This record gives sequence, C-alpha cells and structure tokens, in this order.
Amino acid sequence: MNIHEHQAKALLKEYGAPVAAGVAIYSADEAEAAAKSLPGPLYVVKSQIHAGGRGKGKFKELGPDAKGGVRLARTIEDVVAFSKEMLGNTLVTAQTGDAGKQVNRLYIEDGADIARELYCSLLVDRSVGQVAFVVSTEGGMDIEAVAHDTPEKIHTIAIDPEAGVTAADTAKIVAALQLDGAAAEDAKTLFPIIYKAFSEKDMALLEINPLIVMTDGHLRVLDAKVSFDGNALFRHDDVKALRDESEEDSKEIEASKWDLAYVALDGNIGCMVNGAGLAMATMDIIKLYGKEPANFCDVGGGAGKEKVAAAFKIITADPKVEGILVNIFGGIMKCDVIAEGVVAAVKEVGLKVPLVVRLEGTNVDLGKKILNESGLAITAADDLDDAAKKIVAAING
Repeated sequence: MNIHEHQAKALLKEYGAPVAAGVAIYSADEAEAAAKSLPGPLYVVKSQIHAGGRGKGKFKELGPDAKGGVRLARTIEDVVAFSKEMLGNTLVTAQTGDAGKQVNRLYIEDGADIARELYCSLLVDRSVGQVAFVVSTEGGMDIEAVAHDTPEKIHTIAIDPEAGVTAADTAKIVAALQLDGAAAEDAKTLFPIIYKAFSEKDMALLEINPLIVMTDGHLRVLDAKVSFDGNALFRHDDVKALRDESEEDSKEIEASKWDLAYVALDGNIGCMVNGAGLAMATMDIIKLYGKEPANFCDVGGGAGKEKVAAAFKIITADPKVEGILVNIFGGIMKCDVIAEGVVAAVKEVGLKVPLVVRLEGTNVDLGKKILNESGLAITAADDLDDAAKKIVAAING
C-alpha cells in the first residue's frame, strides 16, 4: 500500500525526522490560509499523486508550456494561483503513463535553502535477508539512471536486525554521503530514526529523494515515498486509515476485498490462474503469441467457488479485455471448484468475449465435465500452449 508524500512526512516527523512545515489542502479555497500558516517567504506547491517525476510532469489541460506538478511560489498570491491551476487537473509523468492521474490534493510546504541533494532509501535486501540502506550523493535524480551510468556512486549498507543501526553503520552511511559538520551529527540521529520507522511500521520501501543538506549545514527530509507490506496491514490500523482509494484501480480495490492478487495491466487478454509462477508463465506465452495480458490475477491455492466467481467478474469488468484465459493447475485448488466458479460467474455477468479454459490436476475430469455440460460458449484447451493459441486465434477472429 502506498501513501502520499505529506502522509509519509507526517509519519516520519512523529519519529523525530527533520521535516519542513507543511499543510495538505483539498480545495483552492484553502490555499491562502495554508500559506499564511507557514514561515515563508518561499513556498513549494506539490501535487499529491502516487507517482514519481511530478516536477517534470505536465498537466493535460494546461498545455505543453505550463509548469509541472511541483512549483516554487514566492508570494501567497502565487500559491493560490498555482493551486487553482493544479487541483482537479490531470498530471502526466513518466510513471503515470499517458492517462495521467487527477490531482485531488496538494501539499503546501515551507521552502528550503539547499546546499546539496542526496539520495537515501531503505528496503529489504533479499540477497542478504536484511533491511538495507541504499544511499548516493546523486540525490534528486533518477536513481535507476545513476545505477546504470555510475554504479560506483550507489552504496548499500545492510543492517543487522538484532543490533539495529550501530555507530559503525552510521559511519559507513556518513562516509558514503560525504557528510561532515552539522550534517554528520544529524545523521547519528536521523538514520536510526528512519530505520525504526521502517521496521515498526512494516514498510516495504522508504525513499527519501532528495535528502538535503541545507545551507545552515543541517539535514532535512525534502521528499518522502513510503510503501507498506500489505500482508502486515492488519497490525496497523493507523496506516490503513491513510489509504487513498482514488489513487488505485477500482478493480484492484475490489480484488483486495476478496484477498485476490490482482494487478491491472495494459493488454487485452484477461488471465485467471492459481500461483504466481503459473501466472508469469501464462503472461509470457500470451506475449509469445503476439498479444498482451490485461491483468495479473492469481486466485491462490485454496480459493472457493465464490472467490473464483469474484475474480471472473473483476476481469470481465475491464473494458480492454477482448478475451479471457483461465489456466488452473489443481493441487489444493480443485478443478471442479474452479469450473463451478467460472460457470456461476458467466451465468451472472454474461460472456461477451471468448473464454478459453485449461484445467489440469485434481478432479480435472469432473471440472471438464462441468464446463462441457454448462451449455456456455467455453473453449477447452489441452495444455498451456494450446490454450494460448486458442485465445489469440479467437481474438483475431
């Protein structure tokens, strides 16, 4: 689960991280009061969407010459004017795709005098099985580009979970970021703080880009991106309350209610499978035969008829779907249960696109019998290759 920048900063501030004063607003009518509550005289007006590259983004409605989704304002009048331009319009960035995202809230923040921009993130390093700091002196930039062009400028420091962030760990991070003076002293407090926040809140990612050294020599969190482990949300009602469903695909929201692993994609063939490996193989073979998957939908190993029916409804709700491929290997999940769920869903929502079903495993003969005797226009497949060929052929007419 992702949250907005202003929410991430508020959370980090609770742990003691140095964050500038700021106010989230949802209407341009709130802009003047928000700006007047801040020290000034420099303000930053930031679009709040779940996507990076906001500063370089463009608003669809404002034309190519308009400013981006993060703007510096030197007067309160500018804050108000920018708020009116940005709220309710669609911001397109490198991460949103051409569709963009509507800006429904802004963060009005006090400006900062920046001397240096650094990169700092925390994530789980699966190669060592520990949480690790990933840091670089090249802050404010596309970290993937830095990793590709100058990998020697990225440093990874893994943290022993029993010891936490030690003085030796902090010294390594300080050296990697080339900090000295007040910034080096701030680091002794900041890095243990953000590690504690990451661990206690079950984060999957905490990215501070940039982490800045101000002209007075002190550190400040200038931007923050936080993602949480969805499997641990049951422990954090305060985090769940931060969820902004307007930033999520409606189908993914519905899928989460049924505990379905569903991710909307850009293709035209809906996929319903059980198991992540089988899902990947199914999507790969669809691409092999010249089409693109419309989703990743894994119903899991122990789904019942109702859950299967819910998955089918979610897939058919996508207007881009021109055909559906159901690919199930029955282990814990029985083929007859899958067949019953598919039949029930088709009868309820109708079938307006081709449907190919490949079943294998436990109760496969009974599953095929249920499909064959359903009276529905369902095409059976013998194996995955056969299934992919048939669904692609059906779409191609």
